[in-house]
Parts: sequence; structure tokens; C-alpha cells
Amino acid sequence: MFGVNAIHPLLQVERGALCGAMCRLLNCYTKHLHQRRAASVLTLACSRCTPASVTPCRQYRSKTHSSQLTLAQMNRILKANEYSYKVHEYDGRRVSSVLGFDSNLLASNVPMEDRRSAATCLQSRGMLFGVFDGHAGYACAQAVTERLFYYIAVSLLPLKTLVDIEEAVENERPVLPILQWHKHPNDNVNTAAGKLYFSSLRTYWQELIELGGGDQTGTEAALVNAFKRLDNDISLEAQLEHGDPFSPYTPLRVAMSGSTACVAHVDAMDLHISNLGDSRAVLGVLNHDGTWTAQTMSNDHSAQNPEEVRRVLSQHPKSEAKTVVRHDRLLGLLMPFRAFGDIKFKWSRELQKSVLETREELLSGTEYAKSLPTNYHTPPYLTAEPEITYHKLRPQDKFLVLATDGLWEQMHRQTVVQVIGEHLTGIRLHQPLSGLSFTLGQMHSLLAERKAQASSGFDHHNTATHLIRHALGSDEFGTVEHSRLSKMLSLPQELARMYRDDITVTVVHFNPQIVQAHYNGGFLKADHKSQYC
Repeated sequence: MFGVNAIHPLLQVERGALCGAMCRLLNCYTKHLHQRRAASVLTLACSRCTPASVTPCRQYRSKTHSSQLTLAQMNRILKANEYSYKVHEYDGRRVSSVLGFDSNLLASNVPMEDRRSAATCLQSRGMLFGVFDGHAGYACAQAVTERLFYYIAVSLLPLKTLVDIEEAVENERPVLPILQWHKHPNDNVNTAAGKLYFSSLRTYWQELIELGGGDQTGTEAALVNAFKRLDNDISLEAQLEHGDPFSPYTPLRVAMSGSTACVAHVDAMDLHISNLGDSRAVLGVLNHDGTWTAQTMSNDHSAQNPEEVRRVLSQHPKSEAKTVVRHDRLLGLLMPFRAFGDIKFKWSRELQKSVLETREELLSGTEYAKSLPTNYHTPPYLTAEPEITYHKLRPQDKFLVLATDGLWEQMHRQTVVQVIGEHLTGIRLHQPLSGLSFTLGQMHSLLAERKAQASSGFDHHNTATHLIRHALGSDEFGTVEHSRLSKMLSLPQELARMYRDDITVTVVHFNPQIVQAHYNGGFLKADHKSQYC
């Protein structure tokens, strides 16, 4: 169990107590056809890696799901994967700037391709949070969610700690854990590849020892090195390790699929965002007048980002200027311009052919050659080098939202921050009704709906759950409409992906007393009790 205890039983501790909608409609039909046509994740397509070529007409009609879900049923669906964690205060001096976090995920794909992770760094400092959006299957996202935080933690360790770990492992002595995981019992864990993953990680820290330790490079460099090294290991393992051909986590399957990643590292007042792809990080800032501002902490790596397009084009000859990015996709196929895995966009033609020829049980070299992207001349076209954003926490910074693109396709970042901010403060700022045309009956119905919302049966304790509920059920006035939410939650599996993507959300709550004490030049004692919203 690499995510919790399979990487090595001595390096971890027990788990904790427990684009837009239109683009989605255009892309999903093509994915549906590919899913039916291919049982293997090697050829499985999705909206990220298949061009929009078919535009069927769709309208939601369902006789079999005509009855509305009850509040209890909707709560049960929404809360199935929610998780909350409150950070424990260590002592009177070393207290965390993180108060706690809420997390949740809601599947659309079957099986779900999103993943999430959260952990405390025990031998270095700080906490790690991440959301991961898989494509062409879930194998790569699963591997990254289990492995990346170990690579980051090792990259941050001082030389002496690395040496102590290596000597203990070599002599089969107990080793102090380096991560404490905070996981929901439903979070997927791969138990089959633990030995391989540990071997690759150990090779990495051995190389860091030769270089003098990982902590000498700084947090930003450590994050970049960890991302790139993990992607390199995924690639090497796919070339060298055959694995069980029937396992969904065979190294080649992991490398053939792909995953974006948006990771936050919080250490005292230092916040680093390491982003790869089109998941996003947004900071919730409380203004002096009581309003909320969404501060963007990451950039999308897609065709919607002109700087990212220029970066990609600059790495290839001018003769490929019209083919590298086509239909707003990399080589006309892939939506994110940075990702783990996806060796189809990284390996040379010759390497791909030679590796696949030895994996006939998965896919023959001849068949795979036909699926190579057209105009594939100067690989690699895709990178796993993340973009790092640094921010020093301020008293007005109240929370951080990490979410996969399934959320951002449903809600604008400002709306996301406002919904959470109003939820935490208990102040609801409804959209004013002035300037809109209403009949008296319509206005009466709207006011009745708002009154009912205040006393609804929804459980609002987890802010991530609260956000997903609004993403799927809010009307144009910001009120959760029960009938709308019921329809979105009761869509059959074959239709759900046409209306929304997997949604994964983690909301990190900052400790305002600790942050303010830092700016006041003092320390907050551990016996100070903060209220966790």
C-alpha cells in the first residue's frame, strides 16, 4: 500500500481518523464511443485527449429518474467521500498556520479518474495538499497521488536525515516516518506496486545524498525536482518493468495514461503552489469591508493561456507552428499542455514502437503506431515541469481552494470564494433582485425558496461538500435549487459525463491568530483555542 504503508512500513504512520459546460457537451460523445470501442486504458479516450468532432443534440429527459431525491438521499450521495481534518497544535511555540482542511470528491466517470492527497511532513516541515485529474484512465493519477508527496518530502530533507534513513533501511532498522497521511477510507490505494515504487524512491534519495542533500536547493527547486523526477521514474519503469499484464497499475498503463496535478505546500507563512495542467488553486481573501476576493494562485496550462501556447511553440521548429497546437489541443489531441505520464506525447516514435513490441499482451507495436499523433516530428511535446507560485500568507488570507477542472467548469473563481466565505462567516449576500423582470408570483416563489434554504435539511459542515452542492444545484440567484441538484445527482452513469466532469475539492483553512501573531512579531501559545469553521 504505497499511499499509506506499502512504500515501506517504516516511512509512514497510520492514516488519519478517519472550456466550460459547452465544451463538455461537445467532447463527451467522442469519449463515449472510444470507451465502448476499447477495453484497455491504453486506448481509452476522454475530453482531454480526443478532439471534438461530433456534436450530437442532447436534452435531459429521464423517465426512470423522474422522482426527486429526498434531502437525506442527496446528503448521503454528497457526503460519501467527504473528509475533514483539524490540525493538532504541537507545543507552545510550534503551531501551524493551517487550522484544518475539508475535502470531497464526486464521480462522473466510471471508474473515477480524479484523485486527492493530504499529508503532514514529519521530518521536514509543513503540510502538503493536492488534487489530481487523470485522463485516458485513472492509473497515472493513482500512481501520482500515492508517490508525489514522498518525492517532495524527500527533496526537502536535510543530508543528515537522508543518510540516517538510508543506513536504517540498509541495516533493516526502524526509521522515523516522513509523512503522516490524512485519507478517507474510500480513497483508492494500489497495493501491487509498492516494492517497485519504494525502489525508485530509494534510488532518488541515494542520488540526493551524493549531491549533498535536498534541502540546500530551497522549496521551489525541491518541488520542481520532485515533479520531474517522479515523471522520469514513471517513464523508466514503463520501459524496464513488465508487471502483471492484468493489473490496471502495470507500469506501462500508468505511463500511457496521464494526470494533471495542483499541489500546495504550506510551511508557516510560506505558501507554494506547484501546478501542472488545468486544475486550479484560488486564495480566499477577506476585505476590510466584509466582501471577498478570489486571488488566483495558478495558471492553466492549456490553449486558453497565451503564454503557455508561446512556450510550447518556442520549443519546436517554425515549420510545426500550425500543427503543434490544433483545435486548442496539443497536436490536436490533448487539452492540458503539462502532465504526468502521457508518454505518447513524450517518447520518440522508435522508443514507443520498441517498447510496445515487447508488450503484445497489451497492444502490438503495429496497432499502436497507427494511433500515434499526426505531425509527430520533434518530441517531447509535453512536459511534467510544474509552474511554481509563491505567496506569503497575510491575516486577510482565510482559505485556499484546490480543485480539478470539474469544479471550475461549473463555477467562476469569484463565486467559489464568495460561496465559501459566506458559509464560513454566516453572512449570505444574495444577488439583488433589482433590474430583473418578475411577476409577483415568481418573486414570492423565490423568497420562499430562500427562506426554505435557511432551514433546509442540508448538512453544511464540510466546506468542500457545500461548494460541490452549489456547483451542481445553484440557480441564477445563488440559491441551491433542490430539483436541479436532484437531477444532477441522479443522472445515470452513461449520461453523467455528458453534463459534468469528476469534481474534486480541497479547502485549506488558515489559522488567523497564528498568521496575525507572526505579523505582530510574537508567538501564539498552544493553549489558545481557535474555532475551526
